[in-house]
Order: sequence, then structure tokens, then C-alpha cells
Amino acid sequence: MTISKIDELVADLRSVISPASIILEATERSAYSCDGLLSHKAVPLVVIVPESREELVTAVRAVIAAGLPWVARGAGTGLSGGALPDDEGILIVTARLNKILEIDAVAQIAVVEPGVVNLELSKAVLPEGLYFAPDPSSQIACTIGGNVAENSGGAHCFKYGFTTHHVLGIELLLPTGELVWLGGEGMDAPGPDLRGVVIGSEGTLGIVTRIVCRLLPLPEIRRTLVAYFDSVADAARAVSDVVAQGITPAAIEMMDHLAIEACELATGAGLDTSATSCLLLELDGEADEVVAEFRAVGALMREHGSSHVWEAADERERALMWLARKAAFAAAGRVAPAYIVQDGVVPRSALPRVLEGIGRLGEESALAILNVFHAGDGNLHPLVTYDPAIPGQEERAEEVAAKILKLCLDEGGSLTGEHGIGVDKVCHMPDMFSDEDLAAFGRLRFAFDPLERCNRGKLLPTPRLCGERPGRYVPHPLEVTGRGERW
Repeated sequence: MTISKIDELVADLRSVISPASIILEATERSAYSCDGLLSHKAVPLVVIVPESREELVTAVRAVIAAGLPWVARGAGTGLSGGALPDDEGILIVTARLNKILEIDAVAQIAVVEPGVVNLELSKAVLPEGLYFAPDPSSQIACTIGGNVAENSGGAHCFKYGFTTHHVLGIELLLPTGELVWLGGEGMDAPGPDLRGVVIGSEGTLGIVTRIVCRLLPLPEIRRTLVAYFDSVADAARAVSDVVAQGITPAAIEMMDHLAIEACELATGAGLDTSATSCLLLELDGEADEVVAEFRAVGALMREHGSSHVWEAADERERALMWLARKAAFAAAGRVAPAYIVQDGVVPRSALPRVLEGIGRLGEESALAILNVFHAGDGNLHPLVTYDPAIPGQEERAEEVAAKILKLCLDEGGSLTGEHGIGVDKVCHMPDMFSDEDLAAFGRLRFAFDPLERCNRGKLLPTPRLCGERPGRYVPHPLEVTGRGERW
């Protein structure tokens, strides 16, 4: 990349957008070198933080005209490296595009910019008796644009689904510079579902500039409990039995002993740290139905060996339960200074086997693994902890994380439920998809981005990425043996 090309772009940008929206200083650019996946880092050549939709469109078109690669970034809370910058390109940050443009309480929709924080939308529509259902653990910080990129779900996805079920339309700035609307303000827009194609595409098909969100009425009541078990297997079987009884909880979350301990130390919420595992289960809806099902669920917990059940007596206790659960990722720092979080999915019936397998991997590797996850839909979030200051531990943690994904695939599961592929799991894609599948994905991506400059190297495997690990350079085995050299 020639310096003159960057200088020319910066000069062009300064003539059409605010100079305050352009970050050139090296230390400031390095602050954007990674998202929540800290093991992969790259510093962009220029960071652009537009203060309006018009600035964003103008800036991206200038980058396209300059022939430079670019990556979009929201709040940077992603966990798969989907917002990892291109060290030969430009980073476009949407965090300042944070306006709620319209709330229509009658139609139950809101139109927002991509930088609106997830939880802030629910707060804004609360006076109308409405809320936005997707609730990732990072909802106090993550943005709706990022939720669209990753098709985020959250704890209540078992009943309410993922972002794709709650976004009706999007305005998309294509990698060609064209602005298009996909979907609309209703559930069934005419034509092919290109809206659904873009949601979950991890920013590889363009930048979302406006979003039409579907809102839901607040449920009449919510009832929440934490059930404690002497074994993870018993808790997993209780989950399957609840669903088999025809009960659809709003959320079913599981934590193992290590996760319970860490979360309680971090929050003081009142969890029983002597338990081997626990389930956090919530029902919501019409009062009569919820009360009857809640009674049945409590009985099922005891039938499956729950030592005791903590039922939230009021909203304060309910908030404490969720505070503990949503603190899990941060709380893992009390176990070790670093961790790798996985995001595999398995059938509910396979949960006991997979959790036992994860336990064996932890013992064999001598690494502590915290299990905290969406048990209702089998979306695992094992946290493989390690100390980067101890030689070899990070590599060992990466090996364990890869083996966990293999466990999931061997059980007929998936590489990801909501965190995405990014760069973290891109080289595992052939383990799940055939060459024909990947070729079809590539053709679709090429249709949106014919010059292949938008968030390149993410989601779909390439020989470069799968032969070289992005981030810190690791010598190839041929180099180690003296049979080859890097050039």
C-alpha cells in the first residue's frame, strides 16, 4: 500500500467530512486493533468515525473510489474477530450514528441508526409498553448494527428467536457505493429475502445504515427461578424434559460450578456456590398460563434431582439472577487473566455427552473451563481460560477450543449460534460445509462485493488465512524444520 494513496484519500476526506471524524494518530488507531477476540489484532491505516449517515456514505464512497479495502465496526463487543481491522485498509466506525429516528407504537416498529445501543432501544420504548426482544449478554454496550451483522440472540432467544426475527428492513450501503433498502416495515416484503441474507453476514456484504426494528408488547408477567443440581447431566436432562412437556420458557440458561463461583464473586447476587450446576429459567406471558407452567417447572426441577430452587420473589431478585448470568464473561477474569469463548451448538439431547467431553478436555489440558450457555437451544459458550504469561498455555487453549467445536460437529451441531465465524473459526468452515456449499457462499458474496474489498478474510476460508494465522505470526512447521522460509 503506497503512502501517497492514503495521503490522497485523507486529503479527499478532509474536503467532504469533518476532520474530527478522521483518526490518523498511531496510538489512537491502535485502540481499534481488535474486537472482543483479543488474540487477533491488526491496526488499520485510517479510522473514520462519521458523525452522521451522510458522512458515513460520503466517506465509504471515497474509500471505494480510492480502491482500498475497508471494515465496518460498531461497539467492538464481537467475539469472533468479525470487526478485526484490515491492516492494509480503512476502518469505518458506526458508533456515533446512535439516533432513534422513529417510534411507531401502533405499528410496533422503531427506525434506528446502527450505533444505537441494544438496551437503549428497549428503554426508549418502555413508556409505550414495548421492548426489543434480542438481548445479548453485552446488551448494555453492543449496538443494533452489530446485532444485525452477527444475527445476535441472547438469553431469551429460545422463545423469541434471533435478530433476524426482529428486524423488518435495513438500508444497506453496498460495497459498490450504492444505497439500497431491503425488506420493509412489514413481516412479508415482496421478492427474495435479501434482508435475511444480509443479517448474519458479519459485515461482508456492506454497511447497514438504518434498521427497521420490530417491537413486542411487554409480557403481562414474568416468573424466574434458579434451580441447583448436583450434576451437570441432571440439569441438562431437566432442560430436555421441560421442553418435552410442551412448555416454552422465555429463557433456559445453565452454569456449571466454576461459572457459579465466578459470577457470585463478581456480583454478590446470592447464588449457591456449593452447587455443581444450576439452571436459570424464566417464563413470561399471560398470568394464568405462566403461574400454572411455573408450578409445573418447579416440580420438574425437583424430579430431576434439584437440591433446591430459588424462586424470585420480586423484580429485585429477578434482576439479581440476571445480573449474575450476564456477568459471566467478565467474571471469568477471576479464574484466569484470559480466555477463549466458544460458540458451538448441539442438539439438546446431546448436552450431557458434550459437557462430559468438555470436562475431559479441561482435565487433559489442565485448563479451567467455565460452562455458561443457552441450554434451551443447545448454544454452548464454554470459556477456556489461560494465562498468556505462561509459555504454551495460549496455544493449548486454542487447541482445546478447536476440539470443543469438533465435539459439537460430531453431534450434528454447528460452529456458531450467535457469535459468528469471523476470523476465529473461518478455517473450520470446511469441517461443516462441503466445497460446493462454500463455493455457493462465495458466489453470493461476490454478487454483493465484486471487488472483494469489504471485510475481506472473514467468514469464508481462503488459502492465505488458513495457511497463516491472522495476528501474531506463528512460524510454519516447514520453517521450524529448516525446509522453507517466509518471504
